[in-house]
Amino acid sequence: MTKKPTPDKSDTSPEGNTDTENVIERSVPTPTKTPFFQAINAERYQRQAIIKNIQERSSRRFICYVSASGCAIDRDDTVPFVDLLHNLPPGEDLDLLLHTGGGDIDAAEKLISMVRTRVGTAVLRIIVPDFAKSAGTLMVLGADFVVMSDTSELGPIDPQIILSDGNGNRIRHSIQSYLDAYDEHTKKLKEEPGNVAAQIMLGKLDPATVKLFQAVKVRAQRFAETQLTRGMFRHQGSSNATLAASELLDTKRWQSHAQMISWEDAQDPRIGLKVEYLDPKSDQWQEYWQLYCLQRLAVRDRQKLFESDYVSLLIDAPAM
Repeated sequence: MTKKPTPDKSDTSPEGNTDTENVIERSVPTPTKTPFFQAINAERYQRQAIIKNIQERSSRRFICYVSASGCAIDRDDTVPFVDLLHNLPPGEDLDLLLHTGGGDIDAAEKLISMVRTRVGTAVLRIIVPDFAKSAGTLMVLGADFVVMSDTSELGPIDPQIILSDGNGNRIRHSIQSYLDAYDEHTKKLKEEPGNVAAQIMLGKLDPATVKLFQAVKVRAQRFAETQLTRGMFRHQGSSNATLAASELLDTKRWQSHAQMISWEDAQDPRIGLKVEYLDPKSDQWQEYWQLYCLQRLAVRDRQKLFESDYVSLLIDAPAM
């Protein structure tokens, strides 16, 4: 009968197995999620890995709010934003990647105030890979800097209202345009009391609506000034904030609410926003753009994505 060879002592000693065991542990980490669950959420993990890389490179925390077309900033965004801020220590520098077509300015004020309060006197940057329009632009004003490139755009902050025409069609109107029409016809009647056309046109404008719209315009102006003095212009005089807010509200300069305000426009001395421009070919911008493209593919119609290295919430927006 053949006798089994006796193993060498060096093969069975704890020291002999240590290197092999360490290699296995390093190569195959203990799974914390099932393979199927990881496969289902692979795209999310890919995005969060990029966020971690961005944080390591910049030494700043990084959070994202990305909205699909047709979704507006609203009060329901508060709860997911609280999750975004959940594990962020107060008083630390923060970057917020923002993509939105705008929405409720009262909700926008609450969101940027939440973020600004958490950051405190540290530096808040808002990164706009594509666009942050209307109420999104108002949020940008509360940052210390806005990071932009050639694809980035902000927008005018003149408030909008949806009214029905004679056929029941709901049409978006500029509040400032309504007020301009009222002022124009009022002035015309003062100059020519018998002007029938001015009388007819003025008769179509409701005085109560005019009062409401005037209050809404003042609200937008004050919101912009407050955010600027708390953010980009906090080391400057309030007169600069007033001038910048007025310029962003000017419907004569920005002839449509969707008109693009580029990084160059934002730096115009009459606006004077603090813009960090990144070359679109730079490694830093390419990293932002890669993340943004993945996030835009993740959101379906009427969805919003709230994401960080710790949180990833894909929320369905309510029907309008």
